[in-house]
Amino acid sequence: MEENMYLCIDLKSFYASVECVDRGLDPMTTNLAVADPDRGEGTICLAISPAMKSLGIKNRCRVYEIPKNVEYLKAPPRMRRYIQYSADIYGIYLKYFAKEDIHVFSIDEAFFYVNPYLSLYGLTAKELAQEIMADVLTTTGITAAAGIGTNLYLAKVALDILAKHAEDNIAFLDEGLYRKKLWRHKPLTDFFRVGTGIMKRLSHAGLITMEDVAFAEEEQLYRMFGVDAELLIDHAWGRESVTIEDIKSYVPKHNSLSSSQVLLRDYSFEEGGLILKEMTDNLCLSMLEKGVAARSVSLSVGYSYETEIKPASGTVSMHHPENSYMVLIPYLLNLYERITRRDKPIRKFTLTCSTVPEEGYRQYNLFSHDGRIDRDKKLQRAALEIKHRYGKNALFRGMDLLEAGTARERNNQIGGHKSGG
Repeated sequence: MEENMYLCIDLKSFYASVECVDRGLDPMTTNLAVADPDRGEGTICLAISPAMKSLGIKNRCRVYEIPKNVEYLKAPPRMRRYIQYSADIYGIYLKYFAKEDIHVFSIDEAFFYVNPYLSLYGLTAKELAQEIMADVLTTTGITAAAGIGTNLYLAKVALDILAKHAEDNIAFLDEGLYRKKLWRHKPLTDFFRVGTGIMKRLSHAGLITMEDVAFAEEEQLYRMFGVDAELLIDHAWGRESVTIEDIKSYVPKHNSLSSSQVLLRDYSFEEGGLILKEMTDNLCLSMLEKGVAARSVSLSVGYSYETEIKPASGTVSMHHPENSYMVLIPYLLNLYERITRRDKPIRKFTLTCSTVPEEGYRQYNLFSHDGRIDRDKKLQRAALEIKHRYGKNALFRGMDLLEAGTARERNNQIGGHKSGG
């Protein structure tokens, strides 16, 4: 029986490479960091060029962590430009694969099921990877790396741990090679889906390598991680049953919309209320646009880094699914007042709506304000139409003009960063 074969292709230091290429510079020899100069020395670099990585500088470092003796270019983020590059590169992928065999994992990374194409092109998986990587480099100037594996997990791990350090930027793993090469690899956070929290919990149990996890008592792991232990055990052995076809056909039981914002300075409790109103307004418009309504809303409020206080969080449920700003905002302001400490500075908000399809009718009663709600929705629909036609900042609420407001600035951003040109 023929083994499945997958590719995982990553665009090396993607944002920084795009900035170098646009300047006619070689990312492999140019020191460049993508960071917003308006956010000060404490801002995180979205990417640094491979040349800077070779100096031992961490990719997601803060600007002040870059050694003072290293000369480098600082490029402000241009998210719209990166999206365009990513779309062009996806077009290259479509020259080789049908879209059904491609899973776009992120703006700079994609998986491919390659079995049907190896005989078609008369190439091995490695040769096919080399051809695609060369095409990307010739067409866009961006260097790629590729992991090849007999399942999606092994392709990802081959990329993350081995390929990015290989001379030809390519690595292959099957289950046997995985156990031979990586079972004793440290730290565990280098492996896909193992964060620092999981690693610490495993370390406290004396499990510091994937080999340790593979031979640990399963009951112990299930006590520690619940049903997630099943995936951890499979990955410890290099197994993964999910295919690209499974991903394409997956339909979630529940849907949600979320918005998160890290503030550029500490906000007071009163100023935080304004941010919550702006975010609620934006989420209501998004729900209306998608034809869904919130049956419950969760709020998380993160405090200033210096306080070392855990974020406050809570959830509120509506009597009926709603997407009207007029209806939702009283619920959320009440929740905000209940869970948030007034004496501590605020630095982050996360708002998540559990959504269901919007019903085409509403149950009226003598004590409701459904007439006002209907008028509010008509205003929201009008606002959406204006924003689509003339831009997000063509219409905004008066509160957005207040000094603490961030909505107008964020309307010019993509993913919380400057959209650029």
